[in-house]
Amino acid sequence: MGKKNKAEEQELNEEAIAAEEELADKEAAEVEELPDTEIIEEDAPAPVVEEEEESLRDQFVRLQADFANFRNRTQRERLELYQRANEDLLLELLPVLDHYEMGLKTAEQHDADKAVVDGFKLVYDQFQNVLDKFNLKAIEAVGEVFDPHKHEALTHMPSDEYAAETCSNQVRRGYLFGDKLLRAAQVVVSSGPAATEEDESTKS
Repeated sequence: MGKKNKAEEQELNEEAIAAEEELADKEAAEVEELPDTEIIEEDAPAPVVEEEEESLRDQFVRLQADFANFRNRTQRERLELYQRANEDLLLELLPVLDHYEMGLKTAEQHDADKAVVDGFKLVYDQFQNVLDKFNLKAIEAVGEVFDPHKHEALTHMPSDEYAAETCSNQVRRGYLFGDKLLRAAQVVVSSGPAATEEDESTKS
């Protein structure tokens, strides 16, 4: 009787194991038979994700444009600051240059020692070379038609050598800093030939 019960119990266990294996095989087969479209639909980007990507892309483009504008503005401001600093320095140096030129001219007129005059000329030439590197250009006014954008008229005087409205004498040299007027030239403007006594009598 005991042997019979053990045999029945073993048989039942084998049947249960077989049923479990059959169920597992069936579930695995069902998973494999699932359509691919369901998996693709789960991985596909939702409309909300697409909108977020588009918004981030627009922000990136705007940031790039803002940075380019900031860089250009910074470079322009730095160049303007450099220009203003040079202008201020050159304006301080020009009176020194004026006095040096007057002293050199006086030394030449009074027959100063040639070696001394030549030494001062050498220093003057070096000074001019430095100013040339900063693109400082002297305005040659004598003989030029008066231009209010470059010349400052101190007075009008008759001149037999220069026609009316022509710069006949330069009192102080003017300078250009590149294409910009740094200091206007102070000049005497010709009013034309002096009136003769015959002209005076004709007028009277």
